[in-house]
Amino acid sequence: MVADLRSDTTSEWEAMGRVADLLGVGTAETVRKWVRQAEIDAGDQVGQTSEESEVLRKLRRENAELKRANAILKAASVFFPPSSTGPVSSRGVHQRPPAHAGGR
Repeated sequence: MVADLRSDTTSEWEAMGRVADLLGVGTAETVRKWVRQAEIDAGDQVGQTSEESEVLRKLRRENAELKRANAILKAASVFFPPSSTGPVSSRGVHQRPPAHAGGR
């Protein structure tokens, strides 16, 4: 819409203002951001594409969930004895393997 109105207006900013009015959005600045993002998505401008932004948003959400799960697991680990390859006594205390019985 901005490109179509650009030829009928004195500036791109004026075209953005008219589009904002036609669409009933708050300001021309909102439309300007949409136009710039469309230019990035089309490869006409350098920047983070909408697809890249979505992937990053999902990865951040997943990272936050993993951090929460890790914190829960760390808190829960207090209630469990540490794992070991050696035997565990009935009291949950790790026993040392017996010393070698052979003499010197």
